[in-house]
Amino acid sequence: MKIIFVSLGCDKNLVDSEMMMGLLRERGYEFTDDEKDADIAVINTCGFITSAKEESIQTILEMAENKKGKLKVLIAAGCLAQRYKDEILKELPEIDAVVGTTAFDKICEVVDDVLAKRGHNEFEDINSMCRPDTDRMITTGGYYSYLKIAEGCDKRCTYCSIPIFKGAYRSVPMDKLIDEAEYLARNGVRELILVAQETTVYGKDLYGEKVLPKLLRKLCGIDGIRWVRILYCYPEEITDELIEVIKSEPKICRYLDIPIQHASDPVLRRMGRRTTNKDLRDIIGKLRREIPDIALRTTLITGFPGESEADHEILMDFVDETEFDRLGVFTYSPEEDTPAASMEGQIDEETKLSRRDELMELQQEISYEKSQRLVGRRLEVMIEGKAADEDVYVGRTYMDAPGVDGYIFINSGEELMSGDFAYVKVTKALEYDLIGELD
Repeated sequence: MKIIFVSLGCDKNLVDSEMMMGLLRERGYEFTDDEKDADIAVINTCGFITSAKEESIQTILEMAENKKGKLKVLIAAGCLAQRYKDEILKELPEIDAVVGTTAFDKICEVVDDVLAKRGHNEFEDINSMCRPDTDRMITTGGYYSYLKIAEGCDKRCTYCSIPIFKGAYRSVPMDKLIDEAEYLARNGVRELILVAQETTVYGKDLYGEKVLPKLLRKLCGIDGIRWVRILYCYPEEITDELIEVIKSEPKICRYLDIPIQHASDPVLRRMGRRTTNKDLRDIIGKLRREIPDIALRTTLITGFPGESEADHEILMDFVDETEFDRLGVFTYSPEEDTPAASMEGQIDEETKLSRRDELMELQQEISYEKSQRLVGRRLEVMIEGKAADEDVYVGRTYMDAPGVDGYIFINSGEELMSGDFAYVKVTKALEYDLIGELD
């Protein structure tokens, strides 16, 4: 029996997918990338915003077409499956089973039962912890991997549906994370990327205090790990202790992803965020004073209900003055059962898109200027691959997370291997990517 696995949505979802694949591999199943050759298909869905839900449903329908051929079983797992299980089972008869976000450790039993013609759906309390003892199947190429340190979220931002289907914040016990990281390192992973809905409050529910710095020090002690990268840091939770560990541990990338969403105080209040414009300026200023070479990434939302032109201008000014190293912008998506969806002052799509485009044009200018300052610098780079039929390698610097940031293209007649680290001199800079040569 061959299985095709499709993982949609975020990197946190990908960790769950890799765990399910690990369990199925232990059971003896084989995997294929060819949907025409698959007996079983598992789609790990995303349900975060409207476009992600639409992609999940479209993927399910496209995969279901293969039931006219070899495909026998189609299973929907993950966030969309959790949030809309009743609707999915009713409206999508092509699906044979549904597995919720905290029940994916039962994937083998679900597959076995469906093959035996026994209906079987699996759901657990969304506040339970699903962390099976399995060797994950690494799908990222083997040289970097995500380490999901917690589930759920307690912040309750008014636009966000995640607590509805992911539950409250639950930290993964530290010993489990260390075991998992050691397994990844033994299997060739050189870069660990810490992810959660929020990484900065890790451990508060288990240990009574935020212990992300302690976890980071332990991870830095693992042989084979060269880089440790931290994503999804809420600005109000960044402590002096966290800053100190980033400064003092050479394995920790001088890089932080800080999703601020907006910079106008009235919009931040309506969003249910816990920072003000001044708070954001203070923490960003502090990070740059303490860690001068730090790369800061953020995400913003345009068109939130009630966002005025004045609010948008405040955000534009903030971005212009702050000069984030990396920045992404999303248009507001009203999600059912969230407070923001029923707020007055909903904004039309054209305005949302126009404001997004203005921000991205501004950021493009900022990125280009920042990239130009890197010309002539010598940077450590992790090699990710080679261009076909050319002596050009593709890599990332500490300033770039996979999948969301840029690359550096290295001209070299010397043979390099994926996962190698090399020092590269930057010879040219574009808006988001760099060009260099071995130094």
